Amino acid sequence: MYLLNDNGEYAIVIENLVKKYDDLLAVNNISLKIKKGEIFAFLGPNGAGKTTTVEILEGIRKKTSGKAFVLGMDIDKRRELDQMKKIIGTLPQEFNTHLNLTVRENLRFWSRMYAKNIPIDDLIALVKLEDKAKVRYKNLSGGLKRRLGIAISLVNDPELIFLDEPTTGLDPRARRETWEVIESLKEQGKTIFLTTHYMEEAQILADTVAIIHKGEIMDIGTPTQLIDRHGGKNRIIVRCNDQVVRDQIHEILFEFGPMDNEDGDIAISAKKGTLSKVVDSLDEKSVPYTDIITQRPTLEDVFLALTGEVLLAKTTVEESS
Repeated sequence: MYLLNDNGEYAIVIENLVKKYDDLLAVNNISLKIKKGEIFAFLGPNGAGKTTTVEILEGIRKKTSGKAFVLGMDIDKRRELDQMKKIIGTLPQEFNTHLNLTVRENLRFWSRMYAKNIPIDDLIALVKLEDKAKVRYKNLSGGLKRRLGIAISLVNDPELIFLDEPTTGLDPRARRETWEVIESLKEQGKTIFLTTHYMEEAQILADTVAIIHKGEIMDIGTPTQLIDRHGGKNRIIVRCNDQVVRDQIHEILFEFGPMDNEDGDIAISAKKGTLSKVVDSLDEKSVPYTDIITQRPTLEDVFLALTGEVLLAKTTVEESS
C-alpha cells in the first residue's frame, strides 16, 4: 500500500483505485505513484482501463472506490478538484476543436479560458506549426491536428499534462515528430501522463511504464527494469534466403540450444560469447548466410510474458503533412 503523504515528490498518487460499470471491473484496485518531471506511460490495449483511469484523475469520471491525489490535491474534494483542473493540461483521445478557426485563432480561443497563459507564438513554435499558423484546423493533416491538440493542452502552462493516445493513427514520421514535442515538454520540467498501445512509443519516451491489462496493473518499472524482469534473453538471429543453406545452419547451430524459426530466420538464445562462436562456426563451414544480428527483448516480449497476449497496434494511419 502506498503512503499518500509524499512530501511533494509525486505529481500523482493513486491507492487502490476501482471503477465498476455494473458487472464490468474497468479499473481493478490499482495503486501507483508518478514522480514530478517524468514521462509516465500507461501501456495496454484498447479497453484495458487506461482512458477510464485518466478521466477519473481529470475529474471527468467518478471512481467507485480508492484514493487519488493529483499535484497534492484530493480529487474527492470539490474545491481541490476545481483548483487542480486549472493547472493541468489534457489531450483526449478523440480530440477536436473549431474546424473553421486557424491554428492561431484556436489557440487564442482556448487561452481566454485561463487566467495564466503561455504566449501563443511560443506555443506555435513549441509544436513547430509556424508555417501553419494561418491554416484552418479542418485543412490540417492528422499529424498537425494532433500537434495543435498538444499546444492547446499547454495554453494554461500546466504542471501536469495528460496525453491520451496522442499518436494513434499517425504515420511513422508524424509519430516521431510528436515524440519530439513530448520530449521537449519534459525538458521544460513538465510531468507527462501518457497512455499508449504502441510498445516502441513507451520504450523510447517513458521514464516509467505501467503495463495494464483488463483493468489490472501487471507490473511497473523503467523499460529496462521490465525487460530485465520479464523479457527473456537476448537472441541471435541468422538470416538466410536459401532453404538448403538454412538446413545447414540448423545443423551447425544445434549445439547452441533450442532454435526458433521466424519468417525464415533462425533465432537462438544469446549467452556471453555465443555470437563469436556462431560466426566462427558458420565461417568455418563456409555457410553463405545473409546476415547475423543480435536482438534484445522489447516491451512487446514483456507484455506477452505478463499477459499471454500480443499487443497489436492499429495499422490505419493518417498522412503527416
